[in-house]
Formats: sequence, structure tokens, C-alpha cells
Amino acid sequence: MEKEKGCVFCDIAAGKAEAYKIYEDELSVCILDIHPYTKGHCLVVSKRHVQWWHELTDEENASLFNVAKIVANRMMDKFHPDFIFLYARGRRIPHTHVFLIPTYSGDVLDRFFNALENFQESPQELARLREPVAMAEAAKILGEG
Repeated sequence: MEKEKGCVFCDIAAGKAEAYKIYEDELSVCILDIHPYTKGHCLVVSKRHVQWWHELTDEENASLFNVAKIVANRMMDKFHPDFIFLYARGRRIPHTHVFLIPTYSGDVLDRFFNALENFQESPQELARLREPVAMAEAAKILGEG
């Protein structure tokens, strides 16, 4: 696997740094986040050093999201959250990682997303994005491949 010197996720994937490993396959590894939002908060990390998930190969992407699904199902079974929050990053640590966070009604992430959804639904600038002309334009641009 491609590794980047000094990358903590590369070191974890290579077994050179300690982590609480939850699950892994040949292309991805799931670990507990050392700065959890809630009990069981995990990161699914590509074993190859790639900054953004959409730059992974199809096989790596399938692995990343398959591992995420396996662990999310375990979280649902063991912790009984309302849902599993998932998002992908690569900015602060420039190595693909997907956050899996068990989320409960009223917790910090639930409150954050309620506020974000309220924001998304209210401002004039964003309201224009819902108009049929704007939606059709975005769909056309994205559909052109």
C-alpha cells in the first residue's frame, strides 16, 4: 500500500502506530477515534494514502463503505443509537477517513444538524437553489459526466 511519511493513518494501517482496531479488510481499517463525539465513534481509513475518498479506486471505495456498513450495523446492535452519522474527510489529516458516529436525539451532533437543516431551509440565497430552473441546471451539469 502507498504510504506517506509522517501520516498517522498510514502508520496505523501498517501496524506501526497503536490504535483501537475494530475491523479491517485488505484495503481499509476501522479504528476508534481518539477524540470521540460519543461512545463508539469510529474512523474508517483507507490503507492507501489518498487524501479524498473520491480519488480511491472503485475497489478501495467499495471496501471503505463496506467496512463502514459492517461497523455501523454493529454500532446499531450494540449501542442502539437513533442513527449513525457518516461523513468523509481528508482536510485536517490529508488521508481518506470516514467518520462513523452513533448519534442520539438531543446530543451535540443531533443539535448541530437540526440547526444546519434549519439554516439550509431558511436563507434566501439557499431558497433559490431549490427553484426548478436551478435544480435542472445542477442536474444537467452533473449528468454530463
